[in-house]
Amino acid sequence: MKIYDTLTKKKKVFTPRNKKEATMFVCGITPYDSPHIGNLRTFLNHDLIANYLRYKGYNLRYIQNITDIDDKIIKRAKEKNIGWKELGDIYFKELQNILKALDIKSVNKYAKATDYIKEIIKQVETLMKKGYAYEKNGTVFFDVLKFKEYGKLSGQNLKKLQRAERTEEDKDKKHPYDFALWKAAKPGEPAWDSPFGKGRPGWHIEDTAITEHFFGTQYDIHGGGMDLIFPHHECEIAQQEATSGKKPFVKYWMHSGFVNVDGEKMSKSFGNFVTAKELLAKAAPETIRFMMLSVHYRSPIDYSDKLKDQAKSSLKTLSDFTQRLKTLKPQKIKNDKNIASIIKEFFENMDDDFNTPKAIASIFKITNHINAKNEISADDKKAVIKLFKDFERIFKINVLNKKNEETPEEILNLAQKREELRKNKEWQKADETRAEMERLGYKVEDSKEGPKISKI
Repeated sequence: MKIYDTLTKKKKVFTPRNKKEATMFVCGITPYDSPHIGNLRTFLNHDLIANYLRYKGYNLRYIQNITDIDDKIIKRAKEKNIGWKELGDIYFKELQNILKALDIKSVNKYAKATDYIKEIIKQVETLMKKGYAYEKNGTVFFDVLKFKEYGKLSGQNLKKLQRAERTEEDKDKKHPYDFALWKAAKPGEPAWDSPFGKGRPGWHIEDTAITEHFFGTQYDIHGGGMDLIFPHHECEIAQQEATSGKKPFVKYWMHSGFVNVDGEKMSKSFGNFVTAKELLAKAAPETIRFMMLSVHYRSPIDYSDKLKDQAKSSLKTLSDFTQRLKTLKPQKIKNDKNIASIIKEFFENMDDDFNTPKAIASIFKITNHINAKNEISADDKKAVIKLFKDFERIFKINVLNKKNEETPEEILNLAQKREELRKNKEWQKADETRAEMERLGYKVEDSKEGPKISKI
């Protein structure tokens, strides 16, 4: 299995540091507002990644942080006239409800930044002792010039960055790109005691303090959106490698592509900002999962009602096929080499940097192949049903048993009987069977994909 690494910009064979014990950290939300579909895409992508790694036999520990103290949280709490912790709890609870609705259960631990203040302070102290950080008026900054490889993840040059990009002015910084590890307390804001004075953590330091607590100074996979590559993940590398002196901090950097809405970048200023809660009100959870996972995690996705409707239609096609497959009577014929080849292809695509669009294409290839043949051996039927069970386990999308909940077994048996009559060219009896189904409240329509059953 190979994973694309943002740092080396190439696919690398996945070899965890500790054999079958794998570790993964993904940047979570800052709970100052409702989670949006960009957050959702990252979480769904890494849910699938976690599911597949576990399917492959890896004992994965998956941690996601929650930035529960931040400038945005403090500002929004003041606007709403509630406490910063209360605000964070409201939106974290909303996130939990969304994750539950989408059946995202792969995360082992949601780690809130404020639960790891001691670990954060310890890491800041280490950076100061090693000469990578300095204190000015109660704020501790990381000195980017001391870390010679700053910029290696994003492929940017520090001197060019200084000239080409505008930075927020701060008279206490030695260099425009120095960043706060510990922020000095301000009146009316939450603060914790530290050797540098009262204050609170900077943004980047919480992640490395949390991952060092759970995984040690090095681990396997770090995920997040592409918007976090610079400066957030760049700063994480500088912090942790400066602290420990060990390289690389992370073996595989994985980043999800951007989400556009109707062809434009999603932005509140553009009026096209879509929250996860709004999306769930418009589409079933499995439709959302299929829509998001049908695009490769590193590619941009353009969300639209058309894309949502296509996902819904595709899922119905798969569900219709699996119900027909269940009623398709195995024939005493040779096993089909094409079926074995397509099943192998599905897993090869998944092993190739989690190529979900190609893996899904393999699922439809096997569907079309069996529909065209209209016969199957007993062994092949078992193999295809197993493939769909594996698909459901990895993608968390139910297509195998979905229609059985709606369509009674009696109707499915009549549909199978009608197919056999049609195959034997007993047209009158086939029509009588159709009429019997209609009397029971169901109609059957013939299509290239096989019979489609629906309520009248």
